[in-house]
Amino acid sequence: MEFLLELLLEFVIQIVGEALFELGLHSMSEPFRKPPNPRLAAVGYALFGAILGGISLWLFPRHMVASVTWRWINLLVTPTLAGLCMSWIGTWRAKQGQAVLRIDRFSYGFLFAFSLALVRFFGAR
Repeated sequence: MEFLLELLLEFVIQIVGEALFELGLHSMSEPFRKPPNPRLAAVGYALFGAILGGISLWLFPRHMVASVTWRWINLLVTPTLAGLCMSWIGTWRAKQGQAVLRIDRFSYGFLFAFSLALVRFFGAR
């Protein structure tokens, strides 16, 4: 009986893991689809931000802000400013007649930057 339970548990873990992996792949490709699903695109931008955050930890493993208080402030202020910059870039692109991507909107720019900042906040030494 214990053997069957272990097999069932292994099966469930593998299926759930594969399903999550597939969802991750779909969400990462969603920002590039036309027309993209906004929810999956948001997950994709969050994943891209987290991946870039991980890469940045490899390159810069230490916190860039020394004070813990300022790190908390930085966690919210920097992504907000990045989202505002992306929104400005999107407005500028639209005025120039260029294609505007989802990342050129405040919400997606903020989400990308916040995911990156969150990984750095908890992962840096």
